[in-house]
Amino acid sequence: MSTRAPNSNERRLLLASDNRGKLLELRALVASLGVLVEPQGSLGVAGAEEPFGTFLENALAKARHAARLSGWPALADDSGLCCQALGGAPGVRSARFAADHAVAAGPAAGNAHGADAANNALLLQRLAGLPDRRAHYCCVVVALRHADDPEPLFAEGRWEGEIIDTPQGSGGFGYDPYFRIPALGCTAAQLDAEQKNRLSHRAVAMRAILAQLRERWDW
Repeated sequence: MSTRAPNSNERRLLLASDNRGKLLELRALVASLGVLVEPQGSLGVAGAEEPFGTFLENALAKARHAARLSGWPALADDSGLCCQALGGAPGVRSARFAADHAVAAGPAAGNAHGADAANNALLLQRLAGLPDRRAHYCCVVVALRHADDPEPLFAEGRWEGEIIDTPQGSGGFGYDPYFRIPALGCTAAQLDAEQKNRLSHRAVAMRAILAQLRERWDW
């Protein structure tokens, strides 16, 4: 549970995640607004299920879950890679793409590196022989004043690119070594953390939701 109890006049926002990178990014974005941001675990809120087929539905479900159990305004995001030639796949199943299709990741299957390797291998298999390699990362962010808020704020960020057959770069995670940004002439894995955090799909969506917090919530 959180050891800090905000007073009734303090602006506060619960992040429906316990990802430290997302927490630091959100805190930096809202720093000028004087908003207290805490991860859901600090209030004893466990992660929500993500059963839906769209980023928007999953983000909304996570935000409602966090808001309902905490009593705080909540923010959640859902993101993934979408390939034009695959009808938007792997989409919301990006992190579980290979697992969904029972593709073994080898001896490292129990860790993130093993899962990433299996996901990328399956992606390249599905794209083999297809001339259209266009892809984009998508992120949808949702913010709620309370669990039954009839006017959720939402914003989408997209990062356009293409899938290549040979990995380049050692940074990032997931599909980043295979996701090349033509405008930059490099993959997402070849960008440093500052560049990626400024250009990525989540960065675009988070900046857009921040503008809505100011305009719609008077924050």
